[in-house]
Amino acid sequence: MARFGIPGGRGDGAGAARTPMQKALYWGGVLAVWGVIFLVAFFAVFARGLPDTSTLYEVDRQPSITYLDRNGALIAVRGTQQAPPADLAALPDYVPAAFIAIEDQRFRWHPGFDPIGMVRAMVANMRAGRVVQGGSTITQQLAKNLFLTPDQTLRRKVQELMLAVWLEMKFSKDEILALYLNRVYFGAGAYGIEAASQRYFDKSAKDLTVGEAALLAGLLKAPSRYSPVSESERAATRATVVLDEMEESGVISADQRAAAVLEPVRVSRTLATQHAQYFIDWLDAEVRGLVGDDPGEDLIVETTLDLTLQTSAERAVRRILDRDRSKGVQQAALVAVDGDGRVRAMIGGASYADSQFNRAVDARRQAGSAFKPFVYLTAVEAGYTPETPVVDEPIRIGSWSPRNYSGGYAGRMTLASAVAQSTNTVAVRLADTLGRDQVARTARRLGIESRIGLEPAMALGAVEVSPLEMAQAYAPFANGGKRVEAYGISRIRTPKGRVIYQRGARDVRSVQAIANPPLYYMNQMLRGVVSGGTARSVGIGGRDLAGKTGTTSDYKDAWFVGYTGGFVTAVWVGKDDNTAMRGVTGGAAPAAIWKGFMEAALPRLNAPRIPDGPPMPEGWIPPDPMSELMGSIEDPYAEGEELVTGGEVEREAPEPNDPPVDRPVVRPTVPQPTEPRRPETTPAPERKSEPLFF
Repeated sequence: MARFGIPGGRGDGAGAARTPMQKALYWGGVLAVWGVIFLVAFFAVFARGLPDTSTLYEVDRQPSITYLDRNGALIAVRGTQQAPPADLAALPDYVPAAFIAIEDQRFRWHPGFDPIGMVRAMVANMRAGRVVQGGSTITQQLAKNLFLTPDQTLRRKVQELMLAVWLEMKFSKDEILALYLNRVYFGAGAYGIEAASQRYFDKSAKDLTVGEAALLAGLLKAPSRYSPVSESERAATRATVVLDEMEESGVISADQRAAAVLEPVRVSRTLATQHAQYFIDWLDAEVRGLVGDDPGEDLIVETTLDLTLQTSAERAVRRILDRDRSKGVQQAALVAVDGDGRVRAMIGGASYADSQFNRAVDARRQAGSAFKPFVYLTAVEAGYTPETPVVDEPIRIGSWSPRNYSGGYAGRMTLASAVAQSTNTVAVRLADTLGRDQVARTARRLGIESRIGLEPAMALGAVEVSPLEMAQAYAPFANGGKRVEAYGISRIRTPKGRVIYQRGARDVRSVQAIANPPLYYMNQMLRGVVSGGTARSVGIGGRDLAGKTGTTSDYKDAWFVGYTGGFVTAVWVGKDDNTAMRGVTGGAAPAAIWKGFMEAALPRLNAPRIPDGPPMPEGWIPPDPMSELMGSIEDPYAEGEELVTGGEVEREAPEPNDPPVDRPVVRPTVPQPTEPRRPETTPAPERKSEPLFF
């Protein structure tokens, strides 16, 4: 029986005779059709949600806030720093070539993506078991920076490829490279190579050296990780890699590479002064309080900081921290204010890169004997004088009995000697007699803003304060007795000159906080601390200096707050974990930092002698010449009383439960005045049983 087949079907002899070439063409056509369908569907899916490319030349950024020091020097820029776009043709050839050498060596030849680079990156990542290389081209990076988010998703990567091809079709290679260099982020708030060049090197991009170009090109991999400010060694290593790639690519010669390696790359003085960032952090909240969270335009903040003094402060702090690291000195804070309250220097810690916590403003540490001037000011305002006899003898208040640093008692002495020797029992007795609430009011009047408890140990500095407060509260001693409020902003304006805020007379709380003769007495006694007391080591020839040391008995905190005419500097050292240092006193590390800073600062300040303050009351007769009085204060460094090594005084360790003290281990020989008397003009205030806090 005959079999009939469908023409062209399996029974068709012609079909059975199809050649391999015909089969290949047939199935190739089928796959091509389905491939086109798949690609159309694929790109239709991933093209959905692509950004509007009409925003290519628009820059969406937050307004920047530029901070200047009191002389107009740049301190910092917060927010986005955007400079005018750099002209690619005006840049040295090695500048764009550095970026091509390290980021995309086949940039001139690929169509927007680099298959060879992708495969190389995939192999390297598979071998390492993690992502160690990227295969993105400069065009892809530009597409991501212009239009996309940094999300690591398949959708974003496909869109990046699509946009890269679109950019290659729309722009020339030079136009793409120019867009890239003018829009990429270089860290430190700088977008674009011109802003980065100005930010890091204080120069235009057209003036970059080979080494500087290599450093900027190396930043792009991770701006914070390779920052020349906080990670200088890592940044230098990365820049060397860029130089190697530039030489291998023929961009520079071996001689140029060698010269670039030998020539030091100097980062802008502004960025090198990173500790000034503590100061900027302190001002940031105030600026936003004055202008709002979104000012809508760029701002320029003119501050009170003096970058030259700031640099001197950083050097002084760094030197002593390095010197005394073995003694457990890990952190330090410094605040310097002038007689009007302008903050001229601020150090908030050992390293801003390691910790942004501002110990100068936000830390509260026990003041130790640096708090005693408020006790003694209360006393002289109640009628005491530097010559008033007092007694260093045991005292007990309830169950508490303070002891002196020596463990012994000197007996009768003058008030001036008690101040200079930082005698604990005298300060405690005075505060108890006059009223600790009165002492708290005195401290509050001068500028202490933290909580002041009225427990007996308050007289010895069991009060937690900040260095900023201490500098503010000592300012009346230095400026003629006027209360000041420490501040850092002088003016806020726009780049076009429109003034938004101007600090004026109404902002200055310049009230007379200390009258005479109390101011005269206090300055003379605090001069004695420097001339012959616990801070003798800070003396600077020919300078009128005064101040007070402070040390807690467990060596957790050490202070020196000192001043000259119209200028106060408060220094604290300690540890963040509040554990003890090894015998560090206020007369050691803090005093050394203070002296190192002031030796550099005083020639620039041209500070006068400490002012006398308001006129004396009519008929007031000064006491015996104060030089004679100061000369009667026992020298705490007298031969045979101390073991002096390396310029520092070895001190006897206090008992574990001693109150905060800082008096050297000496037995002063003092004049034997008449029996101590309490000023008749000031009756003892009524004592209150309930705790009071100010």
